[in-house]
Amino acid sequence: MPQTTRRVFLKQSMAAGALAGAAGQLGLASAGEAPKAAAAKMRLGFVTYLWGQDWDLPTLIANCEKTGILGVEPRVEHKHGITLRLSADERKAVRKRFADSPVAFVGMSTNECYDSPDPAELAKNIENTKAWLQLSADLGGSGVKVKPNDFHKGVAHEKTIEQIGKSLDALGKTAADLGQQLRLEVHGSCCELPTIKAVMDIAKHPSVGVCWNCNDEDLKGEGLAANFAMVVDRLGATAHVRELNVGSYPYQELIRLLAKAKYVGWVLLEGRTRPADRVAAMIQQRQVFEKMLA
Repeated sequence: MPQTTRRVFLKQSMAAGALAGAAGQLGLASAGEAPKAAAAKMRLGFVTYLWGQDWDLPTLIANCEKTGILGVEPRVEHKHGITLRLSADERKAVRKRFADSPVAFVGMSTNECYDSPDPAELAKNIENTKAWLQLSADLGGSGVKVKPNDFHKGVAHEKTIEQIGKSLDALGKTAADLGQQLRLEVHGSCCELPTIKAVMDIAKHPSVGVCWNCNDEDLKGEGLAANFAMVVDRLGATAHVRELNVGSYPYQELIRLLAKAKYVGWVLLEGRTRPADRVAAMIQQRQVFEKMLA
């Protein structure tokens, strides 16, 4: 098999694997697969915030290739230029640029959310989400990251949770029709895991998954393992981490929990420090990740 064709095949196989599990376990391996084997299938990817926000698309792909971090989730409105404004021909060109490289386009990282008490704002975000899902499909991605996101003064928490859940559930059909996954980032004032679980109990569509986000709130209550258990059966094909060797978040424990759950999705690096050499910092993070897997 020619090398380019092989790369495309491998990326397509990974995307298909990430979308497997119609029972909602879209980031989990098949039953019976050993945790060690599942851990080996976890891949480190890259979110353009903050380290890649000023890289154009050729630079972004080249730097990911240099570092061995071979998957990218671009955030919206960064210099890479992957936006809803892309024409049909431009979408084909972006898709080909990824297909001709070893770097997989994982899908878009958006700010769309479903908490607004303003019906017009909610409707706009829902329509925008549909457009992002179409863009991801056009570019060969496997899904779109969205946010819950906040509670509002004068609005009962239960009402907001219900609105977010119903919005996600309805959007799940659009995602499924396009071969995509809708990935709810654990984010905002709705980020405590009991809240995310309550949302997902309403958003039952199997194409809706949770994007773990490594917040301090993950450690509340009975701790990381207990909070992780609330959503483990709804994990999507992406999880966000910050620098794995910075701060007090128990990343090694998280990797152990993901391996135990037979997670086979992308662990996406969302660096928030400002290293002098971002490429070198990415290489270091890949090495730390590999040691954690081992």
